[in-house]
Amino acid sequence: MAGAASEADAVQVGRSIAGNNLVKTAFFGNDPNWGRILAAVGTTSAAFEPDRIDVAINGVWVCKNGAAAEDRSKVDLSQRDVRVTVNLREGEMSATIWTTDLSHAYVHENSAYSS
Repeated sequence: MAGAASEADAVQVGRSIAGNNLVKTAFFGNDPNWGRILAAVGTTSAAFEPDRIDVAINGVWVCKNGAAAEDRSKVDLSQRDVRVTVNLREGEMSATIWTTDLSHAYVHENSAYSS
């Protein structure tokens, strides 16, 4: 997460993306769906203009200025780690957020018991 107007904005946007189940399931399904990332950004109160946001997935800039950029088929989601870079282009603040996947094993483990 980069280019935020404040550290709070950077953290809020990063956490929104990292915690978004639709983003996680897209990656699990090998779908570099940058629209889901923009939707997660849109749920925050961070300062941004939708037509200025840039998104890279594993180093491929799939979204520039809020629109399609490089071909999504260039994104390799076969590796365990997925790196999402969002540049809000609103300032100089950034944040790094770590998260986990939402795979079959995760869903099974967290649904196999009653609380």
